[in-house]
Amino acid sequence: MSRTKTVFIDAIDPHPGALEEAASLIASGGLVIIPTETVYGIAANFFDPAAVRKLYEIKKRPADKPFSILVSGITQAEDLASGVPLRAYKLISRFWPGPLTLVLKGREGGTVGVRMPDHRVALALLEYAGVPVVCPSANLSGKEPPFECAGALSDFGGLVEMAVDSGPCRIGRESSVVDLAGGEARVLREGALSAAEIMTALKNKTVLFVCTGNSCRSVMAEAFLKKLLAEKKHEGIDVFSAGISAVSGGATQATRGVLAEEGMDVSGHKARRLTPVMIKAADIILPMEKLHEERILEMAPEAKNRVFLLKEFAGTGGVEADIPDPIGGTLDLYKKTFSQIKEAVAKVEVLI
Repeated sequence: MSRTKTVFIDAIDPHPGALEEAASLIASGGLVIIPTETVYGIAANFFDPAAVRKLYEIKKRPADKPFSILVSGITQAEDLASGVPLRAYKLISRFWPGPLTLVLKGREGGTVGVRMPDHRVALALLEYAGVPVVCPSANLSGKEPPFECAGALSDFGGLVEMAVDSGPCRIGRESSVVDLAGGEARVLREGALSAAEIMTALKNKTVLFVCTGNSCRSVMAEAFLKKLLAEKKHEGIDVFSAGISAVSGGATQATRGVLAEEGMDVSGHKARRLTPVMIKAADIILPMEKLHEERILEMAPEAKNRVFLLKEFAGTGGVEADIPDPIGGTLDLYKKTFSQIKEAVAKVEVLI
C-alpha cells in the first residue's frame, strides 16, 4: 500500500467533511486509524470480511482471537448479541459511553465484545459510517497501545488507508473488559475502570423514580431517598430519576426551594429523558402516575414485574394512587406534593 493519508479532526468540534471522508473509507472496506478516549485503534467495517481479514494480517493476530467492536449505541450492541442480559444494562447505564467493553453471547454463535466509546470523533465516525466497526488497539502484539496518532503510525503507516489524528487520548488507558456471556460476571481486564467499580455497579440495587419532566416529583423522590440512605448509612443502593418527556433543564425553582428547606441541594440536577436502557437497568421503577407506568411498559414490556406506582408500592395510596404534577402551581401545592412523596419514600426506604 502507498502512503497513509493523515487528517487532523478536532476532538471538541469535529469537521463534518473530514468525518465523512474517513467514515466512507471505513464503510467501503478501508482501514482507518481512529482516536478514542482510551487508546488509538484501527477501524474496519464489521460486516466486511475482507477488511477484517486484512486487519488480522497487519496486526499479526491469530484468527481465533476475536477483536472488540465499537458501536454507536445500544441498538447496534443488541443487534450483534444474542440477547443482552439485564445485568449488562446496569453497566451500560452507568458506564456507556465510556471505557468498558462487554463480552456477550453473539447472535451468530460464540461471543462478541462491544463498547460505545466516549469520544466525539469516534462516535461521529460510527454514525457517519452507519456500521459497527471492529477496532483493536493500533499496536503490534507485545507493544504498548498508542495514546497518540504518531505511535499508531509508527507501526501501521503505509498499511492503512487513513489515520485520524485528534490529539492525545483523554484517558490513555485501555478499556476494562467484563465477560457477561457465562453464568457469573468476570472482569477479564482491569483498565480505565477498576474491578471494584464494575462489580459494585453490578451488585448494587437500582431504584428509578419517574415523572413527566424530571424537574419536580421524581427529583424530590430521588433527593429524599438519597438523604435517608445517607443518614442511615444504608449502602448498596443507587438512586436515579428520569422523565418520560424530559427536556434540557434542571429542577424548578419551587422544587429547589422546597427541598432546600429540608436540607437538600438539587441545584446541580439536570433533567434526564427516560430511555429503555434506564428501565432495563433498574431493579425497582417507581412512577408517580398511571400514565408514567403505561409509558414505561410500552418502552420495556419485560419490566412489568419491576414497575410499581410509588404510593402503591409504599402502601400509602388510598383511593388516589397518582401523585399529581405541581408544575405551574403555587409553592403550597409543591409542599403538599412533597409531603405525599416524603411519606411514600420513607416507606420505600424500609421496604428495599
